[in-house]
Amino acid sequence: MTGTRPRVTLKLATSLDGRIALANGVSQWITSPNSRAEVHQLRARHDVVLTGIGTVLADNPRMTVRDNGVERPEQPMRAVLDTNARTPAEGQYVQAGPVTIFHSTDSVPNALAASHAELVRIDRNSEGHASIAHAILWLGNAGHRSIMIEAGGTLAASAIKAGLVDRIEWFRAPVLLGGDGHPAIAALGLENLEAPPTFTRKEVRVCGPDIWESWERS
Repeated sequence: MTGTRPRVTLKLATSLDGRIALANGVSQWITSPNSRAEVHQLRARHDVVLTGIGTVLADNPRMTVRDNGVERPEQPMRAVLDTNARTPAEGQYVQAGPVTIFHSTDSVPNALAASHAELVRIDRNSEGHASIAHAILWLGNAGHRSIMIEAGGTLAASAIKAGLVDRIEWFRAPVLLGGDGHPAIAALGLENLEAPPTFTRKEVRVCGPDIWESWERS
Protein backbone atom coordinates (compact mmCIF):
# COMPACT_ATOMS: atom_id res chain seq x y z
CA MET A 1 0.00 0.00 0.00
CA THR A 2 1.38 3.39 -0.98
CA GLY A 3 0.32 6.97 -0.47
CA THR A 4 0.89 10.13 1.53
CA ARG A 5 1.12 9.62 5.27
CA PRO A 6 -1.20 11.91 7.24
CA ARG A 7 0.18 14.15 9.97
CA VAL A 8 -0.32 12.47 13.35
CA THR A 9 -0.92 14.16 16.70
CA LEU A 10 -0.85 12.21 19.94
CA LYS A 11 -3.06 13.66 22.67
CA LEU A 12 -2.16 12.86 26.26
CA ALA A 13 -4.12 13.76 29.40
CA THR A 14 -2.16 12.74 32.48
CA SER A 15 -1.17 13.36 36.04
CA LEU A 16 2.09 15.19 36.74
CA ASP A 17 3.86 11.85 36.82
CA GLY A 18 2.55 10.74 33.43
CA ARG A 19 -0.26 8.42 34.56
CA ILE A 20 -3.61 8.12 32.79
CA ALA A 21 -5.47 5.99 35.35
CA LEU A 22 -5.27 4.54 38.83
CA ALA A 23 -4.13 0.94 39.30
CA ASN A 24 -7.81 -0.12 39.38
CA GLY A 25 -8.42 1.52 36.00
CA VAL A 26 -10.34 4.58 37.20
CA SER A 27 -9.46 7.53 34.93
CA GLN A 28 -12.41 9.94 34.84
CA TRP A 29 -11.50 12.65 35.30
CA ILE A 30 -7.79 13.38 35.79
CA THR A 31 -7.67 16.67 33.89
CA SER A 32 -10.03 19.60 34.33
CA PRO A 33 -13.14 20.68 32.37
CA ASN A 34 -10.94 23.41 30.85
CA SER A 35 -8.61 20.82 29.34
CA ARG A 36 -11.46 18.61 28.18
CA ALA A 37 -13.02 21.56 26.35
CA GLU A 38 -9.72 22.19 24.58
CA VAL A 39 -9.55 18.53 23.57
CA HIS A 40 -12.88 18.88 21.79
CA GLN A 41 -11.46 21.81 19.83
CA LEU A 42 -8.41 19.71 18.94
CA ARG A 43 -10.64 16.90 17.70
CA ALA A 44 -12.49 19.35 15.48
CA ARG A 45 -9.23 20.42 13.82
CA HIS A 46 -8.36 16.89 12.69
CA ASP A 47 -9.79 14.72 9.92
CA VAL A 48 -9.73 11.55 12.03
CA VAL A 49 -9.82 10.70 15.74
CA LEU A 50 -8.18 7.30 16.24
CA THR A 51 -8.40 5.24 19.42
CA GLY A 52 -7.76 1.67 20.58
CA ILE A 53 -10.04 -1.12 21.67
CA GLY A 54 -8.77 -0.86 25.26
CA THR A 55 -10.14 2.67 25.53
CA VAL A 56 -13.45 1.68 23.94
CA LEU A 57 -13.96 -1.22 26.35
CA ALA A 58 -12.79 0.66 29.46
CA ASP A 59 -14.55 4.00 28.94
CA ASN A 60 -17.44 3.37 26.50
CA PRO A 61 -16.65 6.74 24.86
CA ARG A 62 -18.31 8.54 21.97
CA MET A 63 -15.12 10.33 20.82
CA THR A 64 -17.23 13.02 19.15
CA VAL A 65 -16.78 16.80 19.10
CA ARG A 66 -19.08 18.50 21.58
CA ASP A 67 -19.59 22.09 22.67
CA ASN A 68 -20.96 22.30 26.23
CA GLY A 69 -22.22 18.74 25.86
CA VAL A 70 -23.92 19.33 22.50
CA GLU A 71 -22.55 17.45 19.52
CA ARG A 72 -21.56 19.48 16.48
CA PRO A 73 -23.27 18.74 13.15
CA GLU A 74 -19.87 18.28 11.47
CA GLN A 75 -17.71 15.54 12.99
CA PRO A 76 -14.25 14.14 12.23
CA MET A 77 -14.06 10.53 11.18
CA ARG A 78 -13.81 8.14 14.15
CA ALA A 79 -11.70 5.00 13.92
CA VAL A 80 -10.56 2.26 16.30
CA LEU A 81 -7.74 -0.29 16.16
CA ASP A 82 -9.43 -3.50 17.26
CA THR A 83 -7.38 -6.59 16.39
CA ASN A 84 -10.03 -9.16 17.29
CA ALA A 85 -13.16 -7.11 16.47
CA ARG A 86 -14.31 -6.79 20.09
CA THR A 87 -15.97 -3.36 19.72
CA PRO A 88 -19.48 -3.69 21.24
CA ALA A 89 -22.11 -3.01 18.60
CA GLU A 90 -24.44 -1.70 21.33
CA GLY A 91 -21.84 0.62 22.88
CA GLN A 92 -21.74 4.39 22.58
CA TYR A 93 -18.75 4.30 20.24
CA VAL A 94 -20.70 2.54 17.48
CA GLN A 95 -24.08 4.05 18.30
CA ALA A 96 -22.75 7.64 18.14
CA GLY A 97 -22.50 7.53 14.34
CA PRO A 98 -20.27 6.38 11.48
CA VAL A 99 -17.13 4.63 12.65
CA THR A 100 -14.34 2.62 11.02
CA ILE A 101 -13.00 -0.47 12.77
CA PHE A 102 -9.55 -1.73 11.78
CA HIS A 103 -9.29 -5.42 12.67
CA SER A 104 -7.12 -8.42 11.84
CA THR A 105 -9.45 -11.38 12.28
CA ASP A 106 -11.49 -13.63 10.00
CA SER A 107 -14.28 -13.89 12.55
CA VAL A 108 -16.34 -10.73 13.16
CA PRO A 109 -19.32 -10.93 15.56
CA ASN A 110 -22.65 -10.91 13.73
CA ALA A 111 -23.93 -7.87 15.64
CA LEU A 112 -20.88 -5.84 14.65
CA ALA A 113 -21.01 -7.02 11.03
CA ALA A 114 -24.67 -5.99 10.89
CA SER A 115 -24.04 -2.53 12.37
CA HIS A 116 -23.30 0.62 10.38
CA ALA A 117 -19.60 0.37 11.28
CA GLU A 118 -17.15 0.14 8.39
CA LEU A 119 -14.97 -2.94 8.90
CA VAL A 120 -11.46 -2.81 7.43
CA ARG A 121 -9.17 -5.82 7.70
CA ILE A 122 -5.47 -4.95 7.98
CA ASP A 123 -2.28 -6.88 8.68
CA ARG A 124 -0.90 -7.48 12.15
CA ASN A 125 2.35 -5.95 13.37
CA SER A 126 5.31 -7.90 14.78
CA GLU A 127 3.59 -8.01 18.19
CA GLY A 128 0.44 -9.62 16.79
CA HIS A 129 -1.78 -6.52 16.94
CA ALA A 130 -3.59 -4.74 14.13
CA SER A 131 -0.89 -2.54 12.60
CA ILE A 132 -1.30 1.15 13.36
CA ALA A 133 1.10 1.91 10.50
CA HIS A 134 -1.19 0.13 8.04
CA ALA A 135 -4.27 1.83 9.47
CA ILE A 136 -2.74 5.29 9.14
CA LEU A 137 -1.57 4.59 5.60
CA TRP A 138 -5.07 3.36 4.72
CA LEU A 139 -6.50 6.60 6.10
CA GLY A 140 -4.01 8.60 4.06
CA ASN A 141 -4.96 6.76 0.89
CA ALA A 142 -8.59 7.56 1.71
CA GLY A 143 -7.73 11.27 1.58
CA HIS A 144 -7.37 12.09 5.28
CA ARG A 145 -4.47 14.41 6.08
CA SER A 146 -4.56 14.81 9.86
CA ILE A 147 -5.11 12.23 12.60
CA MET A 148 -5.35 12.67 16.35
CA ILE A 149 -4.67 9.62 18.49
CA GLU A 150 -6.61 9.45 21.77
CA ALA A 151 -5.82 6.13 23.35
CA GLY A 152 -4.14 4.23 26.14
CA GLY A 153 -0.47 3.61 26.70
CA THR A 154 -0.19 0.55 24.44
CA LEU A 155 -1.41 2.28 21.28
CA ALA A 156 0.55 5.44 22.13
CA ALA A 157 3.73 3.38 22.41
CA SER A 158 3.01 1.56 19.15
CA ALA A 159 2.62 4.85 17.30
CA ILE A 160 5.82 6.24 18.78
CA LYS A 161 7.83 3.07 18.09
CA ALA A 162 6.62 3.14 14.47
CA GLY A 163 7.86 6.73 14.11
CA LEU A 164 4.36 7.98 13.33
CA VAL A 165 3.89 10.73 15.91
CA ASP A 166 4.61 14.22 14.57
CA ARG A 167 3.17 16.26 17.43
CA ILE A 168 2.15 15.71 21.05
CA GLU A 169 -0.55 17.75 22.80
CA TRP A 170 -0.02 17.01 26.49
CA PHE A 171 -2.42 18.09 29.23
CA ARG A 172 -0.99 17.62 32.76
CA ALA A 173 -3.14 17.83 35.86
CA PRO A 174 -1.67 18.92 39.23
CA VAL A 175 -2.02 15.47 40.82
CA LEU A 176 0.30 12.52 41.43
CA LEU A 177 -0.98 8.98 40.90
CA GLY A 178 2.17 6.98 41.60
CA GLY A 179 4.00 4.10 40.00
CA ASP A 180 1.07 1.68 40.30
CA GLY A 181 -1.00 3.86 37.98
CA HIS A 182 -1.33 3.18 34.26
CA PRO A 183 1.39 4.94 32.22
CA ALA A 184 0.50 7.26 29.36
CA ILE A 185 3.07 5.50 27.18
CA ALA A 186 3.77 1.77 27.51
CA ALA A 187 7.21 0.19 27.15
CA LEU A 188 9.27 1.30 24.16
CA GLY A 189 11.97 -1.34 24.54
CA LEU A 190 14.82 1.16 24.51
CA GLU A 191 18.31 -0.04 25.44
CA ASN A 192 20.36 3.17 25.28
CA LEU A 193 19.87 6.93 25.52
CA GLU A 194 20.84 7.53 21.91
CA ALA A 195 17.70 5.80 20.63
CA PRO A 196 14.74 7.68 22.23
CA PRO A 197 12.41 9.68 19.97
CA THR A 198 13.06 13.37 20.63
CA PHE A 199 10.55 16.21 20.67
CA THR A 200 10.93 19.99 20.94
CA ARG A 201 8.52 21.94 23.11
CA LYS A 202 6.77 24.64 21.09
CA GLU A 203 4.26 26.14 23.51
CA VAL A 204 3.12 26.02 27.13
CA ARG A 205 -0.29 27.29 28.25
CA VAL A 206 -2.20 27.40 31.52
CA CYS A 207 -5.48 25.54 31.10
CA GLY A 208 -7.48 26.08 34.28
CA PRO A 209 -5.52 24.18 36.97
CA ASP A 210 -3.68 22.18 34.29
CA ILE A 211 -0.68 22.77 32.05
CA TRP A 212 -1.01 22.23 28.28
CA GLU A 213 2.24 21.61 26.40
CA SER A 214 2.68 21.26 22.63
CA TRP A 215 5.66 19.27 21.34
CA GLU A 216 6.94 18.72 17.78
CA ARG A 217 9.11 15.83 16.72
CA SER A 218 12.71 17.03 16.36
